[in-house]
Amino acid sequence: MRVGFVGLGVMGRPMALNLARAGIPLVLWNRTPERCAPLRAAGADVAASPAEVFERADTVLLMLADEAAVDAVLGRGTPGFGGRVAGRTVVHMGTTSAEYSAALEKDVRAAGGAYAEVPVSGSRVPAEQGELVAMLAGEDSVLAQVRPLLAPMCRESFDCGPVPGALLMKLAVNLFLITQVTGLTEAFHFADRHGLDRARFLDVLDAGPMASSVSRMKAPKLLVRDFAVQAAATDVLKNNRLIAEAARAAGVASPLLDVCHALFEETVAGGHGGEDMVAVLRALEARTDAAPAPLAGPGGGPA
Repeated sequence: MRVGFVGLGVMGRPMALNLARAGIPLVLWNRTPERCAPLRAAGADVAASPAEVFERADTVLLMLADEAAVDAVLGRGTPGFGGRVAGRTVVHMGTTSAEYSAALEKDVRAAGGAYAEVPVSGSRVPAEQGELVAMLAGEDSVLAQVRPLLAPMCRESFDCGPVPGALLMKLAVNLFLITQVTGLTEAFHFADRHGLDRARFLDVLDAGPMASSVSRMKAPKLLVRDFAVQAAATDVLKNNRLIAEAARAAGVASPLLDVCHALFEETVAGGHGGEDMVAVLRALEARTDAAPAPLAGPGGGPA
């Protein structure tokens, strides 16, 4: 079985490389052709168009940035859509709204194709290491076909029922990730502006019960102001919006998420959308620097 892969971004390229290195015959396409070079070197075939990927593959994995990109690759809304997906399995691995995925499944099945919703949790480094966590939704027979393809990319996978259960699960996980990293960054900023030894602060954090694989990945980046992307601030803002929309639609309160939403909007507006999510530090610093100095009281302290 030849497998198609479309979307070689920060996450998609290492995922596809792990598939190729595992010996899975791949045919792939990416909007920016030069990103295909490492895959070609690893033995994958590079298609000239998304249509060629569907012509040559039985199962096509999509790791695309947004709903518009997915629709464009599938030719959804055009006469070519049915011919592209009929008899094939479409595996949607990106992060979109749950409502979009449910509608896409309906259209793919109506056109004679099969559909699986398989978003993944993790950033660039876990993707490179094949340590992502997959969430699966769809018909059991389809998931049974897709599940073996996940082994080179993911250390664990979880069934989440029918579509869009996997995407809703991904949004819930991302809510925790966004608030966790923002909280870590704010605590680091607090320690820094109080003149504490920042490395010692991170050592204390790492020795305590709040330490996690996320803090151990992000804390060193904060210490040396390394904003090289693992999970881009722009993508975090997109995810934040999707979660907020899902929360509003269900009447669910999300006060912590709403604060993070504002901070990531400020980060992206400041020109840092292509940097790692810890660049939210820049928004925190900007707020602190813009705040008026506290008034001195009679004893010299704050009034």
